[in-house]
Amino acid sequence: MYKNLLLFFLSFCCQVAISQTTVIRNQEIAQMISEISSDSLEHHVRSLASFNSRHTLSTNEENGMPAAQDYVLSKFSHFAKQSEGRMTAEIEHFTIPADNRRITTDSPGANVMATLKGSDPADTRIFIISAHMDSRNKDVMDAEGNAPGANDNGSGTAAVIELARVMASRKFSATILFVAFTGEEQGLKGATYLSDKAKKGGWNIAAVLNNDIIGNSSSSETLIKDNLKMRVFSETIPAAETEQEGNIRRYTNADNDSRSRQLARYIKELGERYVDLFEVKLIYRADRFLRGGDQTPFAKNAFTAVRMSEMNENFLHQHENVRLEDGVQYGDLPEFMDFEYLRKVAAVNLASLASLANSPDQPQEVQIDVRGLSNKSILLWKAPRIGNAKGYYVLMRETSSAMWERKFWTTDTTLTLPYSKDNYFFAVQTVSESGAESLPVFPTPLSR
Repeated sequence: MYKNLLLFFLSFCCQVAISQTTVIRNQEIAQMISEISSDSLEHHVRSLASFNSRHTLSTNEENGMPAAQDYVLSKFSHFAKQSEGRMTAEIEHFTIPADNRRITTDSPGANVMATLKGSDPADTRIFIISAHMDSRNKDVMDAEGNAPGANDNGSGTAAVIELARVMASRKFSATILFVAFTGEEQGLKGATYLSDKAKKGGWNIAAVLNNDIIGNSSSSETLIKDNLKMRVFSETIPAAETEQEGNIRRYTNADNDSRSRQLARYIKELGERYVDLFEVKLIYRADRFLRGGDQTPFAKNAFTAVRMSEMNENFLHQHENVRLEDGVQYGDLPEFMDFEYLRKVAAVNLASLASLANSPDQPQEVQIDVRGLSNKSILLWKAPRIGNAKGYYVLMRETSSAMWERKFWTTDTTLTLPYSKDNYFFAVQTVSESGAESLPVFPTPLSR
């Protein structure tokens, strides 16, 4: 009997030991996260909601979109003073062509941007954190009515402003672009303009984290109240996939391993590493039904982009005129938001963005050897073009699993594992001297 008890105890201890996970946090990132303030986020949301309307076609310079743009610019410009010249701020004006839908005539548009220049002159990468600052009523063409847009999308804009404040005084290898788009509700106009400009200019945009409706924790209809989860939407089949890329995807069965999906997994891992009591849910859709977001134009131009969004939406406070009807308050007002929840979502953004911007570039030419029948997997790759690699993680997961399950460390540029290439998916990421990890790269087959 005692022998059986001893064996049970040892077995239990082994199971506990196996289930333990070591959480290693970069102290600088943890410090930045501690500086994110729910009070500051609330102040920005209430300030943005105080303008009569942030409709893209609003021309009221004192109480409309132009005034709101000046507010965001003033914040970016103030933060830039703490950056030792690395951060600059601007309103970039452009013309939105008439589309005979939501833009009836050629109209002025503008994006408010802060650029935090990378500290490494050789690092050409740009990481974008974005949100749209325009608001709307039930009638998308109503440019005059009161449209506070507190959650949609004052919440995302406030998060972008707050991260600019916290990150302005820090140095990052890559450049970070903080953007408040206009024209989202009129057809993703501001994001389309910037994405097209980036594609034409050959910008090295490494990732886009778009935030849209991230400040509410209670749902309509189901009446769920939960401030412990958020969603990240990522495309399955890339919108800009070429025929050759499609052939490789089908051959490797990589339908669940687009670059945007790798970014979503990265955000989940980093977000949950740094934000306690919070879960990042991976949503295997580019966006919600009947809706769209500013990540879409970037995806269409072959940039890696995802949408960050709250878990439980309340449709009484989206795209509704402010009114009291049958005892029910409609309208996108600040009093229906959860600013501690917004702080958590902003922290997930910061954890991911800061780690990415200080990581080396991704490993190059990542391949898996499929030239022979075997019960092992041989992966090989080349060093990143940007940054210094201390080593690499080879990631592995079951083909049915959503997240990477194991990480194998190596300082070489090849690794042989005793796991069948037929039974698992793999990827490789670069790791810096400080431990910052790049986005993973799914391997292409080496067949000859």
